[in-house]
Amino acid sequence: MPRLAILSYSDGRFDARARRIARSAVGAGYTPVIYARWQPGLSLEEDLGGVPLVRVPVVLRMAIPGLRGSGRRRIASLRREARSTSVHGRAGPGVIERAATPRLGRVGASARTVLRVLLRPARAIVGPIVLFAIRPMAWAAALEEVAEPAELWHGMWAGSLPALGRLRARHGGRTVYDSRDVYLHARLFDRMHPILKDRYRSIERRWARATDLVVTVNDDYAAILVRELRIAQVPVVVRNCPDPYDPPDPPPNLIREVLGLSRTTGIVLYQGGLMTERGIEQAMQAILRVPHEATLVLMGYGAMREAFATQAATPPYRDRVALIDPVPPEALLAWTASSDVMLMAIQPTSLNHRYTTPQKLWEAIAAGVPVVASDLPGMAPVIDEIGCGITCDPTDPGAIASAIDRLLEIGPEERQTMRARIRDAARDRYNWHAQASVLFAAYDRLLRA
Repeated sequence: MPRLAILSYSDGRFDARARRIARSAVGAGYTPVIYARWQPGLSLEEDLGGVPLVRVPVVLRMAIPGLRGSGRRRIASLRREARSTSVHGRAGPGVIERAATPRLGRVGASARTVLRVLLRPARAIVGPIVLFAIRPMAWAAALEEVAEPAELWHGMWAGSLPALGRLRARHGGRTVYDSRDVYLHARLFDRMHPILKDRYRSIERRWARATDLVVTVNDDYAAILVRELRIAQVPVVVRNCPDPYDPPDPPPNLIREVLGLSRTTGIVLYQGGLMTERGIEQAMQAILRVPHEATLVLMGYGAMREAFATQAATPPYRDRVALIDPVPPEALLAWTASSDVMLMAIQPTSLNHRYTTPQKLWEAIAAGVPVVASDLPGMAPVIDEIGCGITCDPTDPGAIASAIDRLLEIGPEERQTMRARIRDAARDRYNWHAQASVLFAAYDRLLRA
């Protein structure tokens, strides 16, 4: 059976797409393995129902040829440390194991603030360089010494590109670049000076053009990538839909149970990365304007988690906003189905955001939950096609509140009809079985070639 190596440029715990591909690969006659990045507190190896997950530490010295000896010794030390802690790497429902955060020694709070201000210009330049491409190159060099030969190498995100090239050079096989975002038009890269951005884009373009196939998650991204990467072949579109799911009737009540809320309380759920530009700040203001008894529930992890938790614990948000920890991808749809409205007020701050079809949109559709989403060209056509919710101006808390209120006002019979319509779309075309057939057909073409 051909061996499929999936390179998840993450710690692997919440990479639902990598896990879905691996599970489907077993049934399609492949032998899959997932490679991920090790973080403190996680295991080096994990068994995902018969699919091995192997985590490799990232040591920046591995990106510099003259320092790789030192880097290998550091990796060996980290491996010994990981084995001695004997911590299992899989987070259970409602639990997230937090990685250790570097600290600035005994420097006082005011001194740290001054230091951050002084270092800000340097960090604006060095930060992107570390994110792309030093850290990916370091992971690639470390992974090269661990990965076993494979016929197919499937790399997630731009961070996997250096590894795809190195592993194919060492072991042979064909490479697939899964561009799940328009990476260099997202967040800090999108705000860079055009000269610097062009340099980064040339690096991604060179690495991506060396792969055998580019895959992405929607038609708009595919068109953009043709232009950005200057590739002749249009990327294969494999939407990031979840497995088919048949929610019980009545829906599960997991969120109200864990928060101790009454059945009359409307649950407005945001799930995913807790960070800026995802509309969380606007949603917190919006929920205060919703006249219905409703709670905004933030389910996820990320850089802003502690800040949002602090804000949610203080007036006026204390009784209207709650945080719960993320759950493994396999359990997520039952929690999604426990909500009344799914919120995705992604801000129109970048090309990547304007054309995104986030995974949470497909999860809401699978669970039959109506959505309030940004009126952006990526999401709006899907929502209009299915009739699965309301789009609004994501920068306006009043518009978000109005959309939430309209969905919470829907009566039981109309809500049942809407849920049925949404689930029909999921069963018909927007599910992983339909998407996997596209991906494995592309795999077969690569192997035959």
